[in-house]
Amino acid sequence: MAETAGSIVSAAADLAISDSKVVYIDEDAGIDDHETLGTKDTPFKSLLGALIYTSQIAPGAKYETRKSLTGTPEETRTEYKPVAKAALKKATSAYQAHLKKEARKQELAAKEVDQRAARDAQLEAAKSVALVEDPSKPKAMKIKIKDGVNNRNTRVKISGWVHRMRPQKNIIFITLRDGSGLLQCILADNLTKTYDAMTLTYETTITLYGEIKTVPDGSHAPDGHELIVDYYEIIGKAPGGDETISNIVAPDADSQTKYNNRHLTIRGDIASATLKVRAAVVKAFRKSYDELGLLEVTPPCMVQTQVEGGSTLFEFDYYGEKAYLTQSSQLYLETCLPSLGDVFCIQESFRAEKSLTRRHLSEYTHIEAELAFITFDDLLCHLEEIICRTIDIVWNDPQIKKFIQELNEEANREEKKRFERGEVMEIKHYEFQPPQRPFMRMTYVDAIKWLNEHGIPSENGEPHRFGDDIAEAAERKMTDEINLPIFLTKFPVEIKAFYMKKDLEDPRVTESVDCLMPGVGEIVGGSMRMEDLNELLAAYKREGIPADPYYWFTDQRKYGKTPHGGYGIGLERLLAWICGRWTVKECSLYPRWMGRCTP
Repeated sequence: MAETAGSIVSAAADLAISDSKVVYIDEDAGIDDHETLGTKDTPFKSLLGALIYTSQIAPGAKYETRKSLTGTPEETRTEYKPVAKAALKKATSAYQAHLKKEARKQELAAKEVDQRAARDAQLEAAKSVALVEDPSKPKAMKIKIKDGVNNRNTRVKISGWVHRMRPQKNIIFITLRDGSGLLQCILADNLTKTYDAMTLTYETTITLYGEIKTVPDGSHAPDGHELIVDYYEIIGKAPGGDETISNIVAPDADSQTKYNNRHLTIRGDIASATLKVRAAVVKAFRKSYDELGLLEVTPPCMVQTQVEGGSTLFEFDYYGEKAYLTQSSQLYLETCLPSLGDVFCIQESFRAEKSLTRRHLSEYTHIEAELAFITFDDLLCHLEEIICRTIDIVWNDPQIKKFIQELNEEANREEKKRFERGEVMEIKHYEFQPPQRPFMRMTYVDAIKWLNEHGIPSENGEPHRFGDDIAEAAERKMTDEINLPIFLTKFPVEIKAFYMKKDLEDPRVTESVDCLMPGVGEIVGGSMRMEDLNELLAAYKREGIPADPYYWFTDQRKYGKTPHGGYGIGLERLLAWICGRWTVKECSLYPRWMGRCTP
């Protein structure tokens, strides 16, 4: 190969001018191609191109050039003139460099062919290497990765997916994933020489046998230990090459690609950690409600009434009748109070909002509760208790706390990238800490005053006035500047739902509350409910809502009215706050929003 390269370079060095042939070049209209003849009618485009394609077949050629479209003066454009010696010398040097480059490419290609042949031979030989489990070893005990700490120095078998791997000479490091955790595993010597080991791919399912040992001082691994493998079985091979999972859902893939392949995305560290925090938060809510004496119920998702306004209802045909997907389970929860006492549910709610913001979903998990015989102040105290108690339970779980901290660290890295791309004007710092009690309490009227005093206008650029529905951006800016959890209370009747109770001291407003958190905005909305029958009937009339379909809800005021209140918490918004997620979509297993209902 070296001899061939040398002869090619030598040919360039010996290039000389003779009268045997003239090769023509038109810098405007020529084409550098192996099919170009180099005649006046089919000239090359450049001197280097002419050298590349003619030096071997016409080693002593002369070269003449022109510019048929841009040459000056214009009357000389049709004339070919000999190439200057300086230009030929410069082009010859470039040609020599080109030949060296081509020779190097040929060398590398030949080397690659040799390596591929050696690899194929190695793989073929590996097919004859068979693994046999050593019958003298103790029987392996089947465990999950999460049980590894309690089973150190014991022979175990663990099944999972190849999450990461790092092959080295006579050793392969595997990070195994089984959903319960991650485990570093080491294959050595003959275990690395089988065909399966040499063709191992990400996401291949495998069962590994061996002993779990603590890692040496100074080394790091999940849970501080690793599996020293003595035998393994391949369960299912995952594809490699272009179909490798890291090519399908690469870390820098666009968001639509990731959501199209959400079933693969959730296998990643960030998505799986978020979903594990989600599970822990739901579990903590149930524990908190149980400790506070609330009973869980399961209201229907298919309804024939509205709660938050008809414009956001998903309508469908229910055996010939008009029905909707529920916007909220609140009305059904209220009916449970007389028989079951204080109740809660964790169910899906649906809003047909044509919104593409990062804070909206068409389907979301709604944590709702209703409590009887309470005052508005009781409701606020309960909300503060349920939020703080639940978050404390989550925060006191070491593994979940670690997930939250890692997610916030990742959020800071992503925020820096967004700033560098110009997607945000300033860098927000993510570092979740459980909220401190008591929460700040601010009325709607005080919020309007605060916004105007701090020069934060309404959506139309005007100062805020009583009756305005404070925009999300203004609300979040206020919350971020105050930097405390806020109970924003007593919104005007006109901008709240029909069932909300009026404030006896100021009938212009309702006994309502939004809980606002720095960095995320509203995470809870609640109120005291109308308890008086006549007041509720008047509200139906005011809103143009027919009373008949709500007979079962109205009866709660007829058969023993009671002061009561409740609230709803959007789980995905709460998680976005805790985990530092850019959008609530990341906090849902398979998020649904306008234009997205797959997979």
